[in-house]
Amino acid sequence: MLSSIIRRLSRAVLWFAAGSVVLVLIFRWVPPPGTALMVERKIESWVDGEPIDLERDWEPWERISDDLKVAVIAGEDQKFASHWGFDFNAIQAALAHNERGGSIRGASTLSQQVAKNQFLWSGRSWLRKGLEAWFTALIELLWSKERILEVYLNSAEWDDGVFGAQAAARHHFGVDASKLTRQQASLLAAVLPNPRNWSASRPSSYVARRAGWIRQQMSQLGGDGYLEQLK
Repeated sequence: MLSSIIRRLSRAVLWFAAGSVVLVLIFRWVPPPGTALMVERKIESWVDGEPIDLERDWEPWERISDDLKVAVIAGEDQKFASHWGFDFNAIQAALAHNERGGSIRGASTLSQQVAKNQFLWSGRSWLRKGLEAWFTALIELLWSKERILEVYLNSAEWDDGVFGAQAAARHHFGVDASKLTRQQASLLAAVLPNPRNWSASRPSSYVARRAGWIRQQMSQLGGDGYLEQLK
């Protein structure tokens, strides 16, 4: 009986691995119709008795402001162009910080955030973290850096039920994602750590300061020229 259970588990793992590879390969070219996080938000709204309408319009790479691309990298993952999905120095720093107590600091790269938001559920369990590492490795192997950032920008949450750069640009500033200014882009990037409590269009003093810091980092990274490293 034990050997039978092991065989079945092994087959299930192999089927899962093969299926996830096929799914990631499909999304290399086909825009994902939604994300696991969007499903989670919808279910949460039903449970809370406050249904929400999700906003999201897929925009291809060339129709998203370069300023927003660089701002998100500056604010979330400045080593994005050079790492292979994991920033081990940031992970060590976060672990050391968290051991000292106080607020919990994360160290997820953009690739890890795409893996989590697109394919998985929220939480801090070891199972979820292991699956996140698996999907992160897959998208780093099978997608270009441009594709990873494109999917991120189309799946990030920028307010309750507001997903993707196009919906965020219209919701906060009344413009298309291609028309975002440098300041608007930095404000959107500034709220990403906590988009359901912070507002890009009505920034607190902290969000405004963080946006200013992001603009400085954008300049230090080389502005739009940084994007050449993603090709």
